[in-house]
Amino acid sequence: MSLQDLTDRLKAEAVRLGFDQVGIAPAVAPPGYPDFLRWLAAGHAAGMDYLRRQEPSRAHPAALLGEVRSIIMVSLVYGSNASGSGAAASSPARGKVARYARGVDYHRVLWDKLEQLLGWLHAQRPEATGRAVVDTAPLLERDYAQLAGLGWIGKNTMLIHRRLGSFTFLGALLTNLEFAYDRPHQVNHCGSCTRCLDACPTDAFAGPYELDARRCISYWTIEHRGMLSEEAAENLHGWVFGCDICQDVCPWNRKAPSGRLGAFAARPDWIDPDLIEWLELDPAAWRAKLAGTALARAKRVGLLRNAAHVLGHRRVPTAVPALAGRLDDLGEHPQVRAAAAWALGRIATQAARDALDRHQDDPEPQVAAAVGTARHHGRRIQGEQGRADGLEPPARSLPPEVDSGPPPPIGEDPGGIPPQSVGQPPSAAPGPAEGGWPTPSPFRGSI
Repeated sequence: MSLQDLTDRLKAEAVRLGFDQVGIAPAVAPPGYPDFLRWLAAGHAAGMDYLRRQEPSRAHPAALLGEVRSIIMVSLVYGSNASGSGAAASSPARGKVARYARGVDYHRVLWDKLEQLLGWLHAQRPEATGRAVVDTAPLLERDYAQLAGLGWIGKNTMLIHRRLGSFTFLGALLTNLEFAYDRPHQVNHCGSCTRCLDACPTDAFAGPYELDARRCISYWTIEHRGMLSEEAAENLHGWVFGCDICQDVCPWNRKAPSGRLGAFAARPDWIDPDLIEWLELDPAAWRAKLAGTALARAKRVGLLRNAAHVLGHRRVPTAVPALAGRLDDLGEHPQVRAAAAWALGRIATQAARDALDRHQDDPEPQVAAAVGTARHHGRRIQGEQGRADGLEPPARSLPPEVDSGPPPPIGEDPGGIPPQSVGQPPSAAPGPAEGGWPTPSPFRGSI
């Protein structure tokens, strides 16, 4: 059997297994590796220390399979023409979950199919060895997807295909066999479009093709461990797991097809979920709810933290009993209790303030500190509401001769988000048109 015959038959088997695309690249060093190193050096990986630990392993796929000669890249569409039910927009007590996480865990689906493909290959060529990789091993998948002709890396760092768009999962099968390789995708079809950069509500792009995870909603809600910063807590924009904004606005997704696999169909409870209901679920119910889903990455603690921040930022008064319940539960995780205190301080109704007063001497230091800050914030909000209602005299104006100084420059408020850097040239990763390769996002942010 010739290399071309084996290649053609393997691709036909991949399509039979349900993959939407398949391409094959030689196992060379990833073209974007130098840009990845610069991205790490710039601090754009935020708290994802595993990326720094795995840095040498990403230099060549031989770190994953010593005898590797080829990388078979596959893609599966998971997108849907409907972004949600619309309930999140109409109800402040509902949140948003990224599309990729609304069905079953994609890792298991792709692994199973790649293992089947490897089994088929071994039946054709008994000497074949291989390793299936789905987003959990140190491999720059998007580099190899572009080398295998599956699309180009867009300004939002996602792999984009002209027909399929960017709502796709990528998988790789490393093998010791050689094939007739596909031509790399050389043309970048983003052109002068900057919709993804302009639409990001937190200015998370340092420039085209360069994502700064420190300002990314997907990073905050999925990868970040511990309490969120004040900036992050105030700027989740309703997202409790991931974010799809930079993909939703991409023109190449307007006519992209929906996913064909029923496994990726959205579960109703993950579409615009009721966040108050989340707070009221017991741990056993959460374990059952998260089993077999990608949301398990954030764990119950992270999801409840995010939910509390969204409800608090929106000042949802009907959430006070559920938030107070989490704060009152001394067996609850300190991060969840602290986030509940933060939210109660934002809502600042009498019931919310009463709940905080009960815990001003809380035995858990992290919770006690959060309660103290929340009580102070609640008093400030109460004062603002009182002045608005005419219950307190307005603040005294400075006399004309007193110079209060110029206002601070825009963007220098330590609690705000730096000005958007759209339009600036990429600082670390030129696009293919300029002779380089863009730095791919290391995590699925919509991933």
